[in-house]
Amino acid sequence: MGHGPGHVHAGGEALSETTRGDVPPVVVRVTPSRSRADEWGVVLAALGVPCALREEPDGWTVLVSPADAATALDALDAYDRESLPERPERATAPPPGLTLTGVYVALLLLAMFALSGSRGERSAWFARGSADAERIAAGEWWRAVTALTLHADAAHVFGNAIAAALLVSVVCRALGPGLGLWLVLLAGTAGHLAAALAQRGAHVSVGASTAIFGAIGILAALRVMTPERVRLGARRPWVVLAATLVLLVLFGVGPNVDVLGHLFGLLAGLGIGLLAGLGVGRLDTPGGRRPLTPAAQWLLVMAAAGALVGAWRLAWR
Repeated sequence: MGHGPGHVHAGGEALSETTRGDVPPVVVRVTPSRSRADEWGVVLAALGVPCALREEPDGWTVLVSPADAATALDALDAYDRESLPERPERATAPPPGLTLTGVYVALLLLAMFALSGSRGERSAWFARGSADAERIAAGEWWRAVTALTLHADAAHVFGNAIAAALLVSVVCRALGPGLGLWLVLLAGTAGHLAAALAQRGAHVSVGASTAIFGAIGILAALRVMTPERVRLGARRPWVVLAATLVLLVLFGVGPNVDVLGHLFGLLAGLGIGLLAGLGVGRLDTPGGRRPLTPAAQWLLVMAAAGALVGAWRLAWR
């Protein structure tokens, strides 16, 4: 190693070109930056380790005696680790991009209304697919699914179509189109089943409102469990829960409204959303499983459509 312009002592006792027994000093660091070499020299000086800085063709070197080499290396390694810029926390798995899944659900509801007509027209679709509490309790569970696609009148279907276009899209953006659809369908079905079993009398209900309130419950739970996936602007979890209750009061009660269905749909959505939040939370942690692939999500979409078609086949059987 060639000699530069001389030694620059960085604290401690002066370090000569050779140590006892004519053993030359050893290089513990090399850097092109003089300021960085000075930092290392200050660190060693603070520990009382004699060192020298020397300019070489490839940069500045930090030299210490062989007896101090291990101590110097450990100290400088620790200093380098602490002085590195903090790494950002591991980014969580980003939610899927913008999705129009809710819009497609809205179009499906409108198309189904055009096919079945309103309840006042006494269509056979309502006789076969309404959520009749007595029949559901007797074992016709598929009515809890088919009733989600039937609506009493145009105002009913248009309101639910608009809500589906907005809320179902947000759920599917957070969880993916397939998983999101399944959870909304499950929440709506569970809400109809629970309402039927709770009433057991001559109670008949129709409409996607139960699933819509299920979507609200899912979003509220996800906002609490995994807020990075559902960006609704609320900074505190209780704000989302309070807003959910306000929606239930404003739109979930009133004359000719299936209050129990809405309530059970909301509760089902909250429970399902909490479980989903735990699941996607594990996906977002280091070492967690990978999220569902787009192919798997679309397989779930087709499976959800198949479940709806299967329920109607049972209804018409």
